[in-house]
Amino acid sequence: MMRIAAIETVPFRLPMHGTLRWGKHSQMSEAHHVLVRVYLDNGAMGSAEALPRPTIYGETIHSIEHIIANQFVPRVVGQPVDFAQNLAALHEIKNNQTARGAVDMALHDAVAQANGQTLAAHLGATRERVRVSYILGVGENDEMLEDAWRVYQQGVRVLKVKIGRNHHADLERIQLLKQFGDDLDIYVDANETMSADDAPQRLAELRELGVLYCEEPLPVEKVRERHALKVANKMALIGDDSCFSLRDLQREIALDTFDILNIKCARTGFTESQQMRALAVRNGNGIMVGSQASSKLGMSRHAIFAAHAAIEHPSELSFFLKMKHDIVATPIPIVDGYVAIADLADVTVDEDLLREHRL
Repeated sequence: MMRIAAIETVPFRLPMHGTLRWGKHSQMSEAHHVLVRVYLDNGAMGSAEALPRPTIYGETIHSIEHIIANQFVPRVVGQPVDFAQNLAALHEIKNNQTARGAVDMALHDAVAQANGQTLAAHLGATRERVRVSYILGVGENDEMLEDAWRVYQQGVRVLKVKIGRNHHADLERIQLLKQFGDDLDIYVDANETMSADDAPQRLAELRELGVLYCEEPLPVEKVRERHALKVANKMALIGDDSCFSLRDLQREIALDTFDILNIKCARTGFTESQQMRALAVRNGNGIMVGSQASSKLGMSRHAIFAAHAAIEHPSELSFFLKMKHDIVATPIPIVDGYVAIADLADVTVDEDLLREHRL
């Protein structure tokens, strides 16, 4: 019986190309993340990336390190590996989504290594490649087009465009992006910035421009209005902010508020994400895998999860292209909009790069 022997955290900083802006006020120009390593008593070690987003979850690199060292370690170190029981122990400490998610993902990675499996085999991945999307933040047209063209040249063929600060400017940006070519697909993320009164018309106008779907157009607390908007069928709606957890997903399914579930392993790890995926499949929802601005390490973990047969929509797996530097040296090519799972097998932390970017 394998037991959890230790958990290690290493904070690091990665500068980005430009600034990512979203919602009404949020922005980031560099990533402050935490490398999480879980060690088993048989010597196996698994790693994952914790992605603090203070404006979303309230976590920081300092809170992640503190919670793991002072709350998670006493609950799971020394315990037998049992994903459900280990996750239940972590859930005793409320919130702290990305700290818990990273520990769970690193544990899965360690167990796969201990069993002589690839992480893809361990997670039941069956697809050989995954279609990726890129998150394009709110910004001036020149800045936005430069960012979009840079990643388009690197193989990206799906853009998730942040909207919500100025509707007319949003429509103009979509029109400019559509000029890239017919092989480019676009969907949008409103980050809860629309109102119940203006959302139907705004979604209709976006759909006329060829936008595929919209993530969280209305504030999460407007549950009746979100149900009405979904039933109105102006555009396929993505559940993200409303679906932080399995418990949230159960509520949203009961309320019938979305069409496509955005699973973010960064906040629900692999164990809870598997449970959410299974529930969405039973309910007939589409599924994509989202990013919290991952580096190559986090991206590789999420991409392997996204290679499951049940996940058919493009997943947010190319944010590493926005990083000027990384703690992984392995190149990850994007070819005709897809990442090959075979190219992720050798994605490991480069210790020299980690020392260089360690905080």
